[in-house]
Amino acid sequence: MLNFIKNTTYYRTLTLIKKELALLWQDKQTRIILIMPVLLQIFIFPFAATLDVTNATIAVFRPNIDEPSTELIHRLSHANSFSKVLVLDSQLAINDTINHQRALLVVQFPDDFSRKLLNGQSPQIQVILDGRKSNSAQIAANYVQQIIMQYQQQRLDQTNNGLIVRHRFNSNLDYKYFILPSLVALITTIGVMIVTSLSVAREREQGTLDQLRISPLATWQIFIGKAMPAIIVATLQGSAILIASIFIYQIPFQGSLLYYYLCIMSYGLSLVGFGLFISALCSTQQQAFIGIITFMVPAILLSGFIAPIENMPLFLRYITELNPVRHFIELSKQIYLKDVSFTVIWSSLGKLYAITILMGSISYYLFKKYI
Repeated sequence: MLNFIKNTTYYRTLTLIKKELALLWQDKQTRIILIMPVLLQIFIFPFAATLDVTNATIAVFRPNIDEPSTELIHRLSHANSFSKVLVLDSQLAINDTINHQRALLVVQFPDDFSRKLLNGQSPQIQVILDGRKSNSAQIAANYVQQIIMQYQQQRLDQTNNGLIVRHRFNSNLDYKYFILPSLVALITTIGVMIVTSLSVAREREQGTLDQLRISPLATWQIFIGKAMPAIIVATLQGSAILIASIFIYQIPFQGSLLYYYLCIMSYGLSLVGFGLFISALCSTQQQAFIGIITFMVPAILLSGFIAPIENMPLFLRYITELNPVRHFIELSKQIYLKDVSFTVIWSSLGKLYAITILMGSISYYLFKKYI
């Protein structure tokens, strides 16, 4: 009876999965690659990849010295985002200040600023940005605009008539609420791609691939045995980020843990197809590393993490539909920051399954052909 159990398909596949997990843990380099990036990104990335602008230097030019402009400069200098405000003495100094990067932006008051403000009008103020630092300059310009609008409304007694903006799911606009749910996708992508892409290449280099070929294992069993460790790694890494987000960064988890882990495992499945596709084509681990980088760089760029997908050209938006990183980032933020139902996440989840079937079929064909 015991021999019958050991000869079953289930037992053979499970033995291969255990062997793959044991190899991952015993190999010191692989162990470091899977653990260290997770720890480094959890403790460094949320602080380094900030979307806030702090300690910025801005410049101000005013043709006339008057009480309204002095008050507004005083408010700008006391804003938390600006550590220093340079007051320029001539209009010619504006270009020189921007060219030599002495200031992130320049606020230029018009000649009739004080007169219009005292007459109950809203004078227009020009803000000149340094286009070489476009993202930071635009964020800083929004801060300046808010300060100016608040001051003008107070002078014109319009404080009760302004637009009130409230941000749901991130009321304080804390950038960590955006970074950490997205970080789950980035870290698990690295883990899954390393585990799957290096597995077959490592077997080829060590000469153990022939042993798999002559073993009683069928091709589909080897395929599953190479895929399951990656999904386990993805689940463990996602759990580590979830624990750090809740207990270290104090970001409350709003959604369902069942949906969260369902999405992580589904995302791991979608990445397995890409990883084994690379693994089947590469003869060495060095080639596999190059394949991982080739996949990850465009995948992250087209995920919406760096730039909004809505701002991309139409043909790129269609291409992003084939990018599993994009769909999982959307799922991660929806589940983490909102208490969404299954009907909300099904659209992105269904696309992950479609990618899994497509890439899984292609990689299995190559796997069967070359293995």
